[in-house]
Amino acid sequence: MTATVNSVISPEAKNVLSQFAATGVQSCFHGRHINPQIMADLNGSNWHLKDYEARGGYQALRKILAQGEGVGMTPDQVIAEVKLGGLRGRGGAGFPTGLKWSFMPRQFPGQKYLVCNSDEGEPGTCKDRDIMHFNPHSVIEGMAIAGYAMGITVGYNYIHGEIFATYQRFEEALEEARAAGYISKEVGDKILGSNVSFQLHASHGFGAYICGEETALLESLEGKKGQPRFKPPFPASFGLYGKPTTINNTETFAAVPWLIRNGGQAYLESGKPNNGGTKIYSVSGDVEWPGNYEVPLGTPFAKLLELAGGVRGAAQGRTLKAVIPGGSSAPVLPAAIMMECTMDYDSIAKAGSMLGSGAVIVMDDTRCMVESLKRLSYFYMHESCGQCTPCREGTGWLWRMVDRIHNGKGRATDLDLLNSVADNIQGRTICALGDAAAMPVRAMIKHFRHEFEAMIPKATAQSAERLTT
Repeated sequence: MTATVNSVISPEAKNVLSQFAATGVQSCFHGRHINPQIMADLNGSNWHLKDYEARGGYQALRKILAQGEGVGMTPDQVIAEVKLGGLRGRGGAGFPTGLKWSFMPRQFPGQKYLVCNSDEGEPGTCKDRDIMHFNPHSVIEGMAIAGYAMGITVGYNYIHGEIFATYQRFEEALEEARAAGYISKEVGDKILGSNVSFQLHASHGFGAYICGEETALLESLEGKKGQPRFKPPFPASFGLYGKPTTINNTETFAAVPWLIRNGGQAYLESGKPNNGGTKIYSVSGDVEWPGNYEVPLGTPFAKLLELAGGVRGAAQGRTLKAVIPGGSSAPVLPAAIMMECTMDYDSIAKAGSMLGSGAVIVMDDTRCMVESLKRLSYFYMHESCGQCTPCREGTGWLWRMVDRIHNGKGRATDLDLLNSVADNIQGRTICALGDAAAMPVRAMIKHFRHEFEAMIPKATAQSAERLTT
């Protein structure tokens, strides 16, 4: 595999707000992607419709809506092509996209809805923001194709409220798409001379992490408090406004145009079996060049680390200690295990973690794992919506115990108690936030128990010394 270099970098790209503290060119304009599909040929300023069309944009939508004998694609053919491509949800769960689309009852007589989950709030993740800011029409085209495949005429893109400039950029792109006839302007308007109608609207949230959960997102989109719903019923049968709804991640929709334009087989072969296509990884932490990297699924982690410049300070003796491979909710993996992994859903799951959102958090040998877990646990305590008692109370217990250990006041029973509390949270809440809080605790103790134990005897000795003086 060879890297495709983006040769032209605009002044806008150089000054773009970045989630990283890197120096020099930031975000996704570093020229170190491998065979990119979504990030290909972007330079920071070529996000407009004319630029997207010059890169082959909207050819896939035209392809499926083409009129005449032996041309065009039926909805069933589109879904079959997505299944063939092995496209899996890029938001975290990795569920097969084509299979999810097939759940939508296309003959349902009433309104159905399509929703894009752009509420990117997982710590370490900032890929969706870059897609919407620098390639927004890929998301619009992907949603229009999905709407056609499932017989849906109305879609919404729910965008994280703390990236308002990106929300505004997406609205601008929507206006361009409407003016060009790719998206319906009014109810019933047909697109590209076909008999297909598809309206798309943007909606911004207010920065609540819990709204990244699909049913909490639907509640917020309806104007209610963003709290997860009981399931079943699932959104495919009872979603937005009680109607059948399909929800996919930003990157998932952005991947669809390339897949349809080049064919499902080509998309599958650009990744690996059961893991078709490319994936954008947000690499942060102790690396020389943090940023978003688009590489084929199945790329060795060692290669991804190399693209990011390796471990920061390696020349001074710094070494890799651990990696969180899929965002803060994914279980941590020690360096020895991670260096043997390839970056795909199956390999990471086999190693005992999750690919998740693709946020790769790299930690070197100076990192205290107790302190790292303390920060993670505080985040989940803060972001719990409070609806479920195990999560509302348990996340606070986890943080307080880890904080106690980190501050030198740990008890000999704390590690077993931490595992016990995590066990009583995981699988006992309406949504997966409880699991997200519990899994990092269990993995940190499993792989780095010695660091926690080292702090507890020290605390006991310090306490005894204070009592005798």
